[in-house]
Amino acid sequence: MSDSLPYDSPAVSEYHVKFESCYARLIGDVLTIGNDCLERCWQVRDGQLYPTGLRQVQAGVEWLAPAWAVPQPAPTVDLALRLSSHEFSFVVSTGALQPTEAPSLQIELGADFTSPGWPEEIFHLTYVFQIFPGLAAITTRVILDRPPQPVVKPPLVGSNGAHPQGPSGIEINPQAALEDLPALDRLELLPLPAAHLRFIQVTLLDQTDNHNELAFEREWRLHPSELMLDLPGNLFILEDVLTGNGLIFLKHAPLPHARPVKTSASDLMLRPRSGLLGLYGHGFGMGAGEGYAWGLIAYSGGQPGRTLALHAYQRCFRSFQPARDARFISNTWGDRSRDSRINEAFLMQEVEAGARLGVDVIQIDDGWEVGRTANSATPGGVWTGFWSSSPDFWKPDPQRFPNGLQPVIAHARRLGLDFGLWFAPDSSDSFANWQRDADTLLALHRELGVNYFKIDGVKAVTRAGERNLLRFFNRVLAGSSGQVVFDLDVTAEIRPGYFGAMQVGPLFVENRYTDWHRYWPHATLRNLWKLAHYVDPARLRFEFLNNTRNPQLYPNDPLAPAAYSPAYLFATTLFANPLGWFEMSSLPAAYFEQVAPLAAIWKQQRAALFAGQILPIGAAPDGAAWTGFVSLAHDGRSGHALVFRELNPQDTAALEIPFLSSGPWQVTLLSGSDGGSAALEAGHLQVHLPNPRSFLFLSFS
Repeated sequence: MSDSLPYDSPAVSEYHVKFESCYARLIGDVLTIGNDCLERCWQVRDGQLYPTGLRQVQAGVEWLAPAWAVPQPAPTVDLALRLSSHEFSFVVSTGALQPTEAPSLQIELGADFTSPGWPEEIFHLTYVFQIFPGLAAITTRVILDRPPQPVVKPPLVGSNGAHPQGPSGIEINPQAALEDLPALDRLELLPLPAAHLRFIQVTLLDQTDNHNELAFEREWRLHPSELMLDLPGNLFILEDVLTGNGLIFLKHAPLPHARPVKTSASDLMLRPRSGLLGLYGHGFGMGAGEGYAWGLIAYSGGQPGRTLALHAYQRCFRSFQPARDARFISNTWGDRSRDSRINEAFLMQEVEAGARLGVDVIQIDDGWEVGRTANSATPGGVWTGFWSSSPDFWKPDPQRFPNGLQPVIAHARRLGLDFGLWFAPDSSDSFANWQRDADTLLALHRELGVNYFKIDGVKAVTRAGERNLLRFFNRVLAGSSGQVVFDLDVTAEIRPGYFGAMQVGPLFVENRYTDWHRYWPHATLRNLWKLAHYVDPARLRFEFLNNTRNPQLYPNDPLAPAAYSPAYLFATTLFANPLGWFEMSSLPAAYFEQVAPLAAIWKQQRAALFAGQILPIGAAPDGAAWTGFVSLAHDGRSGHALVFRELNPQDTAALEIPFLSSGPWQVTLLSGSDGGSAALEAGHLQVHLPNPRSFLFLSFS
């Protein structure tokens, strides 16, 4: 549903809209947006928004100090803008705005401006707000349709985030710092009321061909002696240490290194001495966040509460659907034959082996198509410019598949399996062929029923390219009514990453191979465990390998892949989207004996597992820890847990389960080590595993 209202700000005018628990009101010069969890208020003056309230409703917390005269959000030209007309447009949309999104209320408040610096120009500035029922979060985007004045760069900072100029010894009134605020495109600028705040900068890494440790935190206890912190990133956390209530600032953008346009400015400026937190834009030269949206998310419950809030927020942009998501996918590329074995006869064998193993989706990687890429076993391939290389590039190879893909897909369907393909959208000329690429995938979806695509080869190095790549994704999602699932490869190059395209599907996090001595089960588990604090595990794809390959590369290594059972390797992926990164027709019998029964159990439980609130528990995996995950139903009365005893000398452990209701509890062991046992007592999961390198998968109610 959409509605529009011209709004005359000097007059006494009112507009109300409600969608489930969400509401928006424009009464006189006061704009209020909220739901039963969070409420924000602004005074509308000269077409700009002056914040007057930010209330975390259920916790009864007001996060905004007394109002002060700085508008926010505001574009780079905000200091010179003047309203050219008193008429605002007020456009309301309700329901699911995209096929993969949850229903929401969206409000667009727009106005025309002139600026003394651009006397012949008329700027149209639009504030876009989105709020979801039952979620303590508001997503905001600011759109400026004319180029702003040049960005004023802030002072350069050192690598530790501190101000480069050392203390001078001259005492300065903290309020004087308010007079030299940089004229950057400002997303948030909040005067902070609480005195004892914890501030956390979360740094995430992708390009996992070159990085293995992917998640880091830096923490400050804010103190007025701290002059300024100037920090890059997508994710920042502000928490009251006395209550555990907090705010999360999440920028819907690629990671800083992968944004198409680089600047010297950082994403967040914190001035503890003045009690200010500023979230800034940069990068596109478009002002006001360069078109990137950002979410302000409130939470309670300290660290586990913020994890649950982050997961819930991401689920709004990609709702979990049991019939579509959390699929066990196979892909032959992990055995390093590349495309040399891809043909109809081989894939028929893979389909039959996949049915025995229990996979949901058979996926053909690079090699099904006529064209040859630079990763092919056949030299001379290309890695961009696919359409100019050959107009038939994305047709099935007639030599490898003389009957097309239909016989292989039909065989998979007969055995109850879905089908997936590898695809690389053409990055050349800023994805100028995005519509052609989208139509290619939609044809494969409609004609052959292909619903799963691994997306690789992406090089989004320009702003136009990034926009066109998102258009490609959204066209396919709309054309398939959200049935198509993209696995977005984040292992290399310049790609949207964790938060740049949350609507598209799982992130293909790692390329790990025993051939290159880069796969350790505990390292893959560690990355999933650490990322799960910030990224919804339903959005992550993690692999397990054939551990009988290349044992000679791991001599005398107690953490070598061959030291673990196939069931253990599969279990490391169960709280994400599992990927069998191997040729199934080449697997030893132990994989079918161990993985297939566990896969059947997981399929019975996964709808409830992923419907719950997922938290990492125990210690971070390092090869010698007690670690795992819990999924807790929203009422706190049932759930699932997966616990690993790594190479740890203790055969028992107590792992805390946050937000657990009081018992009594019944624990059901679903799969895992013989002789293992578990009980829930006083908010802890008491686990006994007699042998190291073992696990338990259980449910409780």
